[in-house]
Amino acid sequence: MLLTIDVGNTNITLGIFKEEKLLGTFRMTTKRSRTSDEYGFTICGILEHRNISPQEIQSVIIASVVPDIMHSLTSGIIKYLEVRPIVVSAGIKTGIRIVTENPKEIGADRIVDAVAGYELYGGPVIVVDYGTATTYDLIGPDGTFEAGITAPGIETAARSLWGGAAMLPAIEIRKPKSILAKETISSMQAGLVYGAIGETEYIVRKIKEEAGYDDIKVVATGGLGRIIFAETNSIDVYDPELTLSGLRLIYSKNRK
Repeated sequence: MLLTIDVGNTNITLGIFKEEKLLGTFRMTTKRSRTSDEYGFTICGILEHRNISPQEIQSVIIASVVPDIMHSLTSGIIKYLEVRPIVVSAGIKTGIRIVTENPKEIGADRIVDAVAGYELYGGPVIVVDYGTATTYDLIGPDGTFEAGITAPGIETAARSLWGGAAMLPAIEIRKPKSILAKETISSMQAGLVYGAIGETEYIVRKIKEEAGYDDIKVVATGGLGRIIFAETNSIDVYDPELTLSGLRLIYSKNRK
């Protein structure tokens, strides 16, 4: 079995694959500092809870945008799973050629999403990831990573609202019954959700206009992407497991 690990700024998402089939996913918080033993115990405990023996994990691949935790995480995997993980970094085979001005600036998560978007849905494709940041990446018809746009994530924008304004409360992010809000909570929900919908529709439209490609498919992922997908025709596919699938695809390209 293959364990895929996506280390984001907010959460660590793990997926367990048996060949091409995703058997299950689970999450851990990223912000909390952990030792290698804590990572090892936690991962083994979750696997066993899913009735998977840690000894069944034959390979591990990691994409991370949080360098500070990588030593403890990889050490815990080596110690408890007895597997040396592949880490998505410069020099790894992806099948995607980055043609931006500074390819090293492109995060591993965006490369992984680009691989999955292109290989699963074809090119040209726009991949939208609703995470800590909302990212829009254009992959051309020949598999080139051509451009990327970065905006504040929906939860990030929400935290800035209630963190910066003393009178605004923390709220659940969901679409209100109407945009014509009549009290504070639905007012904030309307601004966050409809604002994200409008942002998505405008940015996708501008990418299509300037790229000049015909029939660009738009694929979205990320937890809150489901809300946006349900409310706009600008997104063709919502794939919550896109990043984990991309890790599996990259692993298959680098398997010895």
